[in-house]
Amino acid sequence: MKIADRVARIQPSLTLAVSAKAAKLRAQGVDVIAFGVGEPDFDTPDNIKEAAIAALARGVGKYTPVSGTADLRKAVAEELNAAHGTKHGAENVIVSVGAKHSLFNLFMALLDDGDEVIIPSPCWVSYPEIVAMAGGTPVILQTRPEDRYAFDHAALARLVTPRTRAIMLNSPCNPTGTVYGKETLRAIGRVMAANPNLLAITDDIYRRLVYGVEWHSVAKVNPEVADRVILVDGVSKSYAMTGWRIGFCAGPKELVKAMDTLQGQSTTNPSAVAQAAALAAITGPQDSVALMNAEFDRRRKVMFERLRAIPQVKLVEPEGAFYCFPDFSAYCTGKIKDDVALAEYLLEKGRVAVVPGTGFLAPGFARLSYATSMKLVEEGTARIAQALKEL
Repeated sequence: MKIADRVARIQPSLTLAVSAKAAKLRAQGVDVIAFGVGEPDFDTPDNIKEAAIAALARGVGKYTPVSGTADLRKAVAEELNAAHGTKHGAENVIVSVGAKHSLFNLFMALLDDGDEVIIPSPCWVSYPEIVAMAGGTPVILQTRPEDRYAFDHAALARLVTPRTRAIMLNSPCNPTGTVYGKETLRAIGRVMAANPNLLAITDDIYRRLVYGVEWHSVAKVNPEVADRVILVDGVSKSYAMTGWRIGFCAGPKELVKAMDTLQGQSTTNPSAVAQAAALAAITGPQDSVALMNAEFDRRRKVMFERLRAIPQVKLVEPEGAFYCFPDFSAYCTGKIKDDVALAEYLLEKGRVAVVPGTGFLAPGFARLSYATSMKLVEEGTARIAQALKEL
């Protein structure tokens, strides 16, 4: 069977591969602690599930508009406007099958072959791959842990060319957990002001998950370029709704219309019942979000302190999302040649699944998710410490 060349150019998702391997070992009876998947261990809140049940009872088994129901798009616009200081209406919003699908539609609608997208690194594994799938060229803006992964105006401006369409932003960041401060966001605004065709695409899927710091919107910090900020968000992380697959994008009407055309010829609308659940999540009580945040914060502190206590391990304290991103490069020597081999070693020797930093364009690092129980955070970090000690 001949497979299209475009598939060979795409790297499989390391996060999904690690999760699948851990699940397979557990199914075989192996006691594996999974720090790989970025998925809350909480159940979807009751009010959201009840809204889905009620929607089923009244009948939601038909197609909705391709871009989502009018009620959900209106609610998304209002919620995003409150967070970003924007003035979007329902016509500026498209609902898709998760935020990853939103990004796929967005880049397919935005990029011609050879167009460039600047991506600060370390970055989520899918950004460069989706850009490449759309025919674009990922341009990597390297950041450093000693700078808390921030970057300045000069570093960004150097990478802008006539082919640059957008800069891809993710705050809080997957995998580092860092949150962009106002200084970094103002630097982005200055570069955008000097380049009138440059867009900012901001993936805000973790924006409600911050700890001890304030989250800032690039659109609100730079209102003069807010009309060129494309917002991508969803309900997966904040509401423990990963499997419901609802994400959304807000931006100029002509862009949303183009995404609607693409979606109309691929998935059509997202699940109708999942849209009803997402509407309840956004417009209903937010108590569960605060409770989950508080528990994530407890786990964050424990994982950070335990990893930091391991000799020769360096890491920046995460401020948001639910990941720690330690530098294990001191242990990538001898028989352990790189972070991929180290992840294999930790899985086999320590029975702990982590995602190699190479997938996030950060060789020598690993991503660990603390979206799991405190008991597993404590046991898993103890296993890692012991396995590394034996090296």
